[in-house]
Formats: sequence, C-alpha cells, structure tokens
Amino acid sequence: MIKENQEIALAVAEREMVLSDRFSQSYRSSYPTDFIHAAEMSRKAVVFIKSDANNYKSFSDDQWLHSNSGSGVIVSSDGYIVTNNHVLDGAKKIEVTLNDNRVFIADIVGADPSTDLALLKISSLDLDYLIFGNSDSLQIGEWVMAVGNPFRLQSTVTAGIVSAKARNINLLTNHGIESFIQTDAAVNPGNSGGALINTRGDLVGICTAILSHSGRYEGFSFAVPSNLAKKVINDLKEFGVVQRGWLGIEIENIDNKTAKELGLSEVSGVFISSVSKGGGASDAGLKSSDVIIQVNNIKTPGTAEFMELVGQYRPGDVIDIEYVRGNKKSFTKATLRNQINSTDLVGIRDDVIFKNIGIELRDLDTYEKAVLVPNGVMVVSVKNGSIVGNTRMEPGYIITRINNREVQSVASLKKMMEENKRKTIILEGFYAKYPGEYPYTFDMPE
Repeated sequence: MIKENQEIALAVAEREMVLSDRFSQSYRSSYPTDFIHAAEMSRKAVVFIKSDANNYKSFSDDQWLHSNSGSGVIVSSDGYIVTNNHVLDGAKKIEVTLNDNRVFIADIVGADPSTDLALLKISSLDLDYLIFGNSDSLQIGEWVMAVGNPFRLQSTVTAGIVSAKARNINLLTNHGIESFIQTDAAVNPGNSGGALINTRGDLVGICTAILSHSGRYEGFSFAVPSNLAKKVINDLKEFGVVQRGWLGIEIENIDNKTAKELGLSEVSGVFISSVSKGGGASDAGLKSSDVIIQVNNIKTPGTAEFMELVGQYRPGDVIDIEYVRGNKKSFTKATLRNQINSTDLVGIRDDVIFKNIGIELRDLDTYEKAVLVPNGVMVVSVKNGSIVGNTRMEPGYIITRINNREVQSVASLKKMMEENKRKTIILEGFYAKYPGEYPYTFDMPE
C-alpha cells in the first residue's frame, strides 16, 4: 500500500513538473521574479527632471514662473532622454539630475502632445541607458516595476502587475493616441516620464498618468507602450516631428448591438463610420460599415489597439488589413498618408533666416487648420538666449500675422521676412492652451 502511494505521488509530481514546464514555456516574456538586477539597472538610467516654465493665468496677462518636476529615461549612451510632454509644458530651462547627482542643462529635441511624449538631449557620453522591450509581448498578470522620482524621492522603485492593456482613459485631446498599459505599481506625482520595466530590465513603457480623486496613487497607473514610444522617439530624433500615418477614416468601437446588426461572431473589431475620398483607406477599397479585425496579422479588438498599431508607422508605409464586410472576411493593403493626404515625410523648416533668430517652424496640419485656425504656422522650438527666445515666446505659439500681413505657410512667412524693409518684426498669434492673442516684437539681425 505504501509503495502504491509512493508511485501515485511520484506520478502526480512528474505531471505537475510537465504542466509547470509547459506554463513557463508559454509565458516567458518577463522572468525571473527576483527584481534586484532589473531595479539596479534601471535606477542608473532614470533621471530627475526640473523645468522652469512661464505659465499664463486665465483671463489675465499676468505671467509667473513655476517649476515642474518629473522623471525621464536615458535611452542612449550619448544622452537622449525620453519623458512626458506635460513635464516640459512651457519650459524655458530644463535641468536634468542623474542618479549619480551630476546635473545637466537639457535641450528639447522635439515633443509629441498626441502621445504625451518628448525627447531631450544632454551633452554627455558613456551613460547608462535602458533598452526598449517589446510591449506587445506583455501578458496580463506579468510583473512590472515603475522607476521614477515621486514627490522628488530620487530613484524610487515600485512593483506591480500588468492589470490591462490598450486602456483609453480620455486623457489626451486633439486626436491623441491612447492605448495605455494599466498597472497597479504605485505611481505618484513625480513619476511622470519615468520607466516601466519588466523583470529583465527592459523598458516596456513610459509612466504617464494615474486615475485618482485625491491626486495621489489609488491603485491605477498608466504607461505609454514602449513600441509606440520607440517610434515617436526615432521620429523626433530624425525629423524633429512625428511622422504620423493616416488611413483617412473615422472609427468607432463595436458594441453588442452593432455586432448583432452586422452579424459578427464576436463583439470585437473597429467599425468604420466614414471614409475620406482619396485617402489611403478609400484607395484600398475600404468602405463605411466595414469592420477592421487585424492589422499586419495583429488583432484589433478596439479603437485603442488600432490607433496604437497604425501609430507605429509612417506616411508611405503599406499595412495589411483584414476586415469584415457582409459576414465575409476580406484582405487589402493600404498606403498610409500624412495629414495633407500625401505620402511625403514632413520635416521642420530650418531655413537660415529662422536659424538666425532661434526658431523652428512647421506648417499647420489639416486637423489644426480645421479646429484652430485656417492659416498660420506652428512654432516647434525656441532656442534659449536667441533673438526670439528673449521675447519669451514658447513652443506651441501659432503665428498668424507678421507686420500686419497674414501668414499662410512657412514658405510665405520666409518670403515676407526676406522682403521686409523694416528692421522691426511684429508677430501676432495665439496659443491653443491659453486665452487671448499674444504679440511679440524683435529686431532682425544686421
């Protein structure tokens, strides 16, 4: 009897080992659960960011200087740092403190409000940095760590699990891309722009937001997926602006009622409510009421997942789309366009005349012209200590007039500045985030 029981126990143990091995082979995107090595790696690559910004009171011309603080992640040995755009909002001076307490003044390479990401650069070499992981491989329930500077407590590490993926919490506006990783790792004010890592120490997200009634951690925190962040950062580094591909469609989530009406087997997919004429979707044969279920062989159960996937590509890229029309699955290829409906990559204009006064500009896109103003140009960056920098102009300023003449584009502004017979320049315009108009006056260099 004892021998039989021993044989049964041995058989059960062997079976459990087989099942355990199968489980570990299926879910190996982040292991082991000893956090010490990953925490030590990441702490060296996460920085404290302090930015002094000029903000404007509503309904007033009063201006005051305040200090934002947050975190950032070093992503290259030569000093590129990713953080949240809202950490730098209106920044005039950005100070970066490394884990070893060295302090640097950082330059803004570029920013993308639609994903709340920004890229900084400091002058240093041989820095510790984090390697991007594959956020698509994250599993619900997987261990992750948040690394940042909550309440200015330097290099704080907290742990939790991935609670959900592709969360849209209506945080971002102006066609923002929201497909957040949700985690229960404790995140507080000051963590913004910090790292979300797996237990291997790979960067899988940029900590961005919390949902809270108190303004403090209450069990929910959200991070921009690393795959999306990597694409944004590469674009900002190469072009100064994000190269966003568009299909030319309006989309909605599928609900139970719509799924029944369309005869879908699942309440899943992206419903196309309208298709723009001459856009990438139209040319690919997509129509209103089609339901997109996959992009490049990756399922799109909702709009958040779809926006994140498409957001990883540039104008001119071709994507494979699987969709349902009339209970029938079909496949097509679509070429993404930019917001002016071409496949060209958009760059910042760095003409000599603008470099001389310390400003970088771009034309307004289709959405900005429709929602904000039909004419004008966007200020992308302002160099500290330059002619324009001394006027206290901020990035995000939209120039609509120069010396009482209407500005249509960067090219028209350049032409008017070159033809200007007066030394003094008066720019008129506004900020989308502030009320009222703001004029700036400066003298052109000899």
